[in-house]
Amino acid sequence: MYKLLIVDDEVLVRDAIKHQMNWEEHGFRCVGDCEDGVEALEFVTRDMPDVVLTDIGMPFMDGLELTRRLADQYPEVRVIILTGYDDFDYAQQAIKLQAVDYILKPVTAAELGNVLRKLEGELDLARRQKQDYEHLKQQLTENMPLLRDRFLERMMTSRLSKRQRLEGWDYYGLRWEGPYLIELAIDVDEFVWSDSASTTDQQLIRFAVCNVAQEIMGKLAGSAVFRDREDRVLALLSGSDPDALEEEALQAAERIHEAVTAILPVKASIGIGQRAEWDGDIPFAHQSALSALDYRFVIGSNTIIRLSDMAQRNRPEALAVVAWENELITKLKTGTPEELERWVDHLFAAIREQLLPAELCQMYLQRIVLTLMHTLYETNGSSPVSSPGMASPLHEIAKFVKLDEAREWMKRLCAESVRAIRGRREDYSVQQVAKAIEYVKFHYKNPELSLKDVCQHISMSASYFSALFKHNTGKTFVEFVTDERMEKAKELLALTSMKSYEVAYEVGYGDPHYFSGAFKKHTGDTPTEYRLKTMKEA
Repeated sequence: MYKLLIVDDEVLVRDAIKHQMNWEEHGFRCVGDCEDGVEALEFVTRDMPDVVLTDIGMPFMDGLELTRRLADQYPEVRVIILTGYDDFDYAQQAIKLQAVDYILKPVTAAELGNVLRKLEGELDLARRQKQDYEHLKQQLTENMPLLRDRFLERMMTSRLSKRQRLEGWDYYGLRWEGPYLIELAIDVDEFVWSDSASTTDQQLIRFAVCNVAQEIMGKLAGSAVFRDREDRVLALLSGSDPDALEEEALQAAERIHEAVTAILPVKASIGIGQRAEWDGDIPFAHQSALSALDYRFVIGSNTIIRLSDMAQRNRPEALAVVAWENELITKLKTGTPEELERWVDHLFAAIREQLLPAELCQMYLQRIVLTLMHTLYETNGSSPVSSPGMASPLHEIAKFVKLDEAREWMKRLCAESVRAIRGRREDYSVQQVAKAIEYVKFHYKNPELSLKDVCQHISMSASYFSALFKHNTGKTFVEFVTDERMEKAKELLALTSMKSYEVAYEVGYGDPHYFSGAFKKHTGDTPTEYRLKTMKEA
């Protein structure tokens, strides 16, 4: 039911209209009547009817002024004009303001009913539109987090104009702290729970990972966190100092990784990309973070990976090649021989499906080989490994007369190339560990020697270095430093007359009592007992 107010200075007219109409039949309810525009305006302010049925000629405030006031103050109120023939020009003026229709006096129930039926349809339509609008507003509010995620994903994967970026930042309330940005790509490697866990459980855990990242990054100015369509969590961090930004990104990644793996049943990896500029190549920051994350397949899961930590830091020059050549480059750098074998099968199946002539097949495969040679040279500084008696790969590929033979040869060539790249990467790891050991041997006397010092010396993240060090030495960093100090202490006790506390200071212990306890735990003897024993043996 819609509410209707009657305004007329003649009481008989008001009563006649009120009582001659079956209001409910037309979807209305008469909520009152007023004798002039001033009283009517007060009524509208107080009770807000949907429709005002008003005469024009009234004292104090006529119908025309009332219509004007309603148009200014209450534009949603509909006005119907009652007018005599003499006031017809005024009725036309009212129509131009807000009035939806006019009725000539004397009014009949049929005439008013026709106007009300038409108006009811218009009010129903307006109500539905308003409801639809409110529903859309509600949906927009509910979906705002998702829309924000999609905007950030589009910003990081495509080249938005500066205007598009600024408008999006303003709409979603994004604030940045400087001209540089860096991205962290966070992904779940493994769910550490029963195999019976449902997909819903997995999604809840991924949602929790995002919440943890948001809580930690939310404490850093100029940051944002979102999820992409692959269910990865991406964290953006901005700043004005590029070096400080990279260090802050590493620290944030370590806090996120520690929190996620401590409170959630998952193993997760975080890839830290290379910095970019807002006015530069923004997608580069995103792609470099994903490239860093891809290295987990090589070095293992549940770790933090900076692209700058990887052995192969030089990116190959961009080539104007089709998508499969780019895929080959990626798989050569981060894949396994088995993945390359599946890729070769896919490639040759595509060639076979196209039914290309032999010459075109040779040209196609030579491009593949050129891409492989270039990638191996850029990443490994060497030529592809060749089988005994094999000439240049470009010449070798031209000798095959069957596509299947070329396919098996390509599999072997790709597998050998991947192994060569991995070998170089492992050599780099050994070099970095050796560099760390040399640093420890030179600084073991320093009581403040820490894992952080060594990582800064070799430019490597703490989590990645710890895993690398344990893999190459069989000891944790702390165990290695302790062993080094104890061996030096044993030499000093056996070959010099230094007091125990002097030995403690000499090998990097600021507390002699702590040194004595550690020495006994390591050797089974106190420093004094060890010295007496070695003297007797001598």
